[in-house]
Amino acid sequence: MIGIEEIPVSSIGEFWERHIAYLIGDGIITDEEDIEYFSGDEYRSVIEQHMLRDNDRHHLVWFVRDGERIGAASYCTYSGEGGKCFILDFWVFPEYRGDGTGHRCFEALERYTREDGTLYYELNSEKEGSVRFWRSLGFSKNGADEYGMPLYIRR
Repeated sequence: MIGIEEIPVSSIGEFWERHIAYLIGDGIITDEEDIEYFSGDEYRSVIEQHMLRDNDRHHLVWFVRDGERIGAASYCTYSGEGGKCFILDFWVFPEYRGDGTGHRCFEALERYTREDGTLYYELNSEKEGSVRFWRSLGFSKNGADEYGMPLYIRR
């Protein structure tokens, strides 16, 4: 069984280290400007501020199995948008991929977020493998965001 461990702002350092490694390692960001932005204080402080707000609080979580961290996610459920949970990041550490762990992590995230009022999910995805993964979980294309990045939704 996969559990969820909330990451408090006071213990966020390891998340940021693994987050930038994931973004670079999975080819999500490739140029120096993006690496600098996602490694920098501007991006990270906005996320951290959103983690501390009272409404529509941003969450960073670890996926945990048998006491070991096997992945992570970053998301926010918006009560003013009909219970939409926007998944900003979702990844399984490379050594745990390929055996259905990603599906089980999403099932754990779904159980966890439903308790917090989530009614449906939305995310950006454009890499072929990621799109395949999200489609296998029932997500379908839902237009694009303001930057032209494809959106996927699951109700």
